[in-house]
Amino acid sequence: ASTTPSMSRTQLDNQSDDALAELTRSGKLPVQKLEDELGDCTRAVRVRRRWLQQANIETDGLPCEGFDYDSVHGVCAEMVVGYVPLPVGVAGPLLLNGQSYHVPLATVEGALIASTRRGCKAITESSGASAVVMQQAMSRAPVLCFPSAIRAAQFRSWLEAPANFASAQETFATTSRFAKLLTVRVTVAGKYAYARFCCSTGDAMGMNMVSKGVSAVLDSLQASEFEDMQVLGLSGNMCCDKKAAAINWIEGRGCSVVVEATISGDVVRRVLKTTVEAVVALNTAKNLIGSSLAGAVGGFNAHASNIVTALFIATGQDAAQNIESSQCMTLLEPTNNGEDLHISCTMPSIEVGTVGGGTHLTPQKACLNMLGVAGASKQDPGSHSRQLAMVVAATVMAGELSLMSALSAGHLMKAHLQHNRKPAAPATVTNGDERVAKEAA
Repeated sequence: ASTTPSMSRTQLDNQSDDALAELTRSGKLPVQKLEDELGDCTRAVRVRRRWLQQANIETDGLPCEGFDYDSVHGVCAEMVVGYVPLPVGVAGPLLLNGQSYHVPLATVEGALIASTRRGCKAITESSGASAVVMQQAMSRAPVLCFPSAIRAAQFRSWLEAPANFASAQETFATTSRFAKLLTVRVTVAGKYAYARFCCSTGDAMGMNMVSKGVSAVLDSLQASEFEDMQVLGLSGNMCCDKKAAAINWIEGRGCSVVVEATISGDVVRRVLKTTVEAVVALNTAKNLIGSSLAGAVGGFNAHASNIVTALFIATGQDAAQNIESSQCMTLLEPTNNGEDLHISCTMPSIEVGTVGGGTHLTPQKACLNMLGVAGASKQDPGSHSRQLAMVVAATVMAGELSLMSALSAGHLMKAHLQHNRKPAAPATVTNGDERVAKEAA
């Protein structure tokens, strides 16, 4: 077990990195507390790397220098030993609700940005996309246990009664200036009750904010009406966080967004290199029938998670929440007597924030600034996160449009060979490869 060092800060300052690593290895200097003990986050990373090297674990290929470690300490990560740089590209211009965006995407999947950019081009040349946030609420659902099933049912009736719910709202509101309890719905299973609290959280994604408010409500109930209530866990998996779940698909979580565009037949042929009939037929067979046969939950799309994850990483979101945030139904149908293509993406659970988490880190904040949504909106709290959610949905739609077109025209593998494979030696570009490159551009 680690023990607190007997040396003063000055004595620690006078030690070499190797000496400090040896103290760490011997357990005299807690490796997990180096930042606090040394008072220097950058040096803590260096010493921790030496500690790994003394255990014959090499870190040479992992970058260390040139990062603001103070910005992550106590906020984003622990036991830090370096950082992983990722390339960030832009897809755009994307015309959405009358505003033009260049969307930052952090990815190591070749062809993804080029393909998404092609979808953006098709949308923008067809008068742009329109999107709306239909609902905005973060949920937390603790699991509670009662002496009997009847008592659990009584709790459900009591908490959902308007007067009692209003009292819970007042208690919840004491924990935050921005968080507000909007609804609660209790599901009973025997002696267990799962209370799904849905709350507004301003421009924060809001999980910590909601958890704090729900804890206060539960403490109040245990001290008054329900002394026999046992809180087994603040999350009972009906929230439902970082898992594919029908409840998010049906009820929504975070921002529920729908986005649409009408792509002219000329653009379908000239930019997307396919036909309205072909891409509509493929969408039905693949995204609707194929996904149904696979038993998909919210997976009625071609590759929404590709875009969601790349955008989440670039803008400092919780990347693991791409699971529920990528739930998407892509619909394609002919319009204007079959001449043009209507596309829509419905995404009921996009979980994003423009404050908190990794959004304060300099590179991630720069990406949010590119979209005009960094930080909290003072005039309309929550509007920045809503705007970001709509950008996510519109970019997903661009990616869907391009990939489905490539598949329907048989161009997918050719595009990946062009953009996702580094040639062994300078190669002569064939006419076919040149055509695919132009199509992806």
